[in-house]
Amino acid sequence: MRRAVFNEDHEAFRQVLRDFIDAEVLPHYEEWYQAGIVPRDFYYKLAELGLFGIEVPEEYGGAGIHSFKYNAIETEELARAGVGFGGSGVHTALCLPYLLKLGTDEQKKRWMPKFVSGEMMFAIAMTEPGTGSDLAGMKTTATLSEDGTHYVLNGAKTFITGGVHADRVIVCARTAPQREDDRRYGISLLAVDTKTEGYTVGRKLDKIGLKTQDTAELAFADVKVPVEDLLGEEHKGFSYLGQNLPQERLAIAYGAYSQAAAAVELAKRYTQDRNIFGKPVVSFQNTKFELAACKAEVDAAQAVVDRALEAHDLGELTAAEAASAKLFCTEVASRVIDRCLQLHGGYGYINEYPIARLYADNRVNRIYGGTSEVMKTIIAKDMGL
Repeated sequence: MRRAVFNEDHEAFRQVLRDFIDAEVLPHYEEWYQAGIVPRDFYYKLAELGLFGIEVPEEYGGAGIHSFKYNAIETEELARAGVGFGGSGVHTALCLPYLLKLGTDEQKKRWMPKFVSGEMMFAIAMTEPGTGSDLAGMKTTATLSEDGTHYVLNGAKTFITGGVHADRVIVCARTAPQREDDRRYGISLLAVDTKTEGYTVGRKLDKIGLKTQDTAELAFADVKVPVEDLLGEEHKGFSYLGQNLPQERLAIAYGAYSQAAAAVELAKRYTQDRNIFGKPVVSFQNTKFELAACKAEVDAAQAVVDRALEAHDLGELTAAEAASAKLFCTEVASRVIDRCLQLHGGYGYINEYPIARLYADNRVNRIYGGTSEVMKTIIAKDMGL
């Protein structure tokens, strides 16, 4: 469908990114896929391309462009090529908003130049074993020392994307007990140096999909975190998380839409090339109907994410709207990709075919960033139900 969300600058960026993927990613991707991680040095290439500095103010070495549209284009191009940039998406799409909104001038001067250059990769650690989407139930603690110079961090986190390569992790920890009338109170955000004594990277988790993303378990045993590394105000971390979740959910919605669009193109090409009973698979009416139905769903998802993207750039995307976009697009993607895999027949179940990897990659979209059930709860609450 015709789109008005991107301009000539965006499309020029798309072409640069597409050329980069062809030259720097596709020749090596199978090796990265089998290893389950991209090389740490690859992030320096992304930095040289300018991906880490798009939204960073010029005074810290960035481009100072306040727009999430470039991130959306990156998402589309990765899905089109069937590749990934490891955990770098967390660095820019999830962590950067916290640093820009909550970071002091001193913190930004200390961190932002290295953020842009790829020297300091960030990740964020929210989820804990046993708590899942219930962030208010986290058990990780950060106790202020008697002299007030540092926090002592203890606990564990899991499902931390970018956790293996990260140089600094925004850790959500409890700095005060819950209140009876407010169980969300008492959570703070600490930007923890991963080289600190007592900080341990555990297992690199073996996932169904998203194989090149380094997703890890983290453990903290009396980790000393300087008070200068507190992000925002103490005990107000939960509200900060709520403010940034709409962008995270928009990113997931856009990823799901992009994967669904890629699946339709893969199925179209495969059914055009594959013959059965002496003629192309695409010549059968059922194939045409399946592809047409999938294309219609992708068009609807595109309209939803484009509208949400425009609202986000204007600062108008609400939590409920982001939840609605994520719920709709992830459910559409799950249906479309499944049907497109079916059109591949037995080859759709073989990992060397992109549709199989896409099928595995897509499944987590309805889980992370808040499950589909959580999205429904948010939407229902917004409806006054």
